[in-house]
Amino acid sequence: MTILFRDNSIDLNAGEMFVVPKGVEHKPVAKQECHILLVEPRGVTNTGQTSSNLTAENDIWI
Repeated sequence: MTILFRDNSIDLNAGEMFVVPKGVEHKPVAKQECHILLVEPRGVTNTGQTSSNLTAENDIWI
């Protein structure tokens, strides 16, 4: 999996972790299927400032 940023990218392998700083635009991509664990604060909108049919509810408490 690769995380693309405006000025660089980070390649991640199985078992690795990366924390994207708050407010940093990023785009995760993968050449093949991969499984990830995504941890965000409750209430974060997955589509940023845009509301669309891709916007998911963020109300699951773990």
